[in-house]
Amino acid sequence: MVPVLSLDWRDGRPGILDQTIVPLLEQWSKTGKREPARPSGRRERLRHCFAVGGSPWDEEKVLDRYELLYEAGLVEETRRDGRETHVPRGKRRILATAITRLRAKLKYRPVVFELMPDEFTLTKLQRTIEAISGRHLHKQSFRRLVDTAALVEPTGETSTATGGRS
Repeated sequence: MVPVLSLDWRDGRPGILDQTIVPLLEQWSKTGKREPARPSGRRERLRHCFAVGGSPWDEEKVLDRYELLYEAGLVEETRRDGRETHVPRGKRRILATAITRLRAKLKYRPVVFELMPDEFTLTKLQRTIEAISGRHLHKQSFRRLVDTAALVEPTGETSTATGGRS
């Protein structure tokens, strides 16, 4: 099993949550007791991090989700503590931190333009933001926001791939 930390919600709640991740974490949450260093119990943390029991999904909790998966022994890095896992090696903690920061920063600063080429279509811009956030954006509202904020300058060219303006 490879836990997905920055789950993509563009097509609804990802199936891997309810089919794999949440059942494993629920089983883990029933074992052990509240740790003094963590005021919230395992069940409460599961609810907040993975939108269980009616809690809303928070796309910025990537690092919190990683930490919970780590404690539950569901990521490769737990081998450092001598626990058995069946997950391929990787640098998930670094990636989780980066995704968390990027998603948070998108809300108050247009950092996405640092990831885009000099010329791009509004569709490419929207798809890039959707890929980072893991959520769909309403096309007309997105374009209205971009136009109102004067975030891009039209080039007058069109893309042959999409027919969209560059």
